[in-house]
Amino acid sequence: MSSRSKWIQIEFIKGSRTFANSCWACILVCGSMGFLLVGFSSCIGQDLIPGLSSKQIAFLPQGLVMCFYGSAGLSLGLYLWCTAFWDVGGGYNYFDKQEGISSIFRWGFPGKNRRICIRLVLKDVEAVGLKSQEGFFPSRILYLKVRGRRTIPLTRIGENFTLDNMEEKAAELARFSRVSIEGF
Repeated sequence: MSSRSKWIQIEFIKGSRTFANSCWACILVCGSMGFLLVGFSSCIGQDLIPGLSSKQIAFLPQGLVMCFYGSAGLSLGLYLWCTAFWDVGGGYNYFDKQEGISSIFRWGFPGKNRRICIRLVLKDVEAVGLKSQEGFFPSRILYLKVRGRRTIPLTRIGENFTLDNMEEKAAELARFSRVSIEGF
């Protein structure tokens, strides 16, 4: 999703709040709760899940291992829920020709550095680049090459855009910023 005019261009970046992350978080939390309850049931000797007997499971070592896997999966599932709730990685890319500035904003993890904002002068932007890696897990990253700084990525790492779509975005941004394109 983006907004464009003659002088201003804004592109919104999707963060961790995706359908896939929510599905994986649900699967992890539900599955790990089952492991944790069966492991705990084997410890106390009483069935906590109706219809699922844990009498055949000895607490040492099977019940203990199930409790470990359940707590590890629950931690990972809660981590995914938190990143989706906080929308880590979400933000926008803002380019303003009239003011001559660019702003790249992303949300991070809670804390004093939750807001990640990079402000640039458009005159310092040397080029728009596209880093493409083909293979089993292809990745394509659109970035800005800035004078005196490291390259600044503009797209998420996990975004699965086609090469044509990324080339079109790079060309449009280069035309808007009046800089060259590199990495093709």
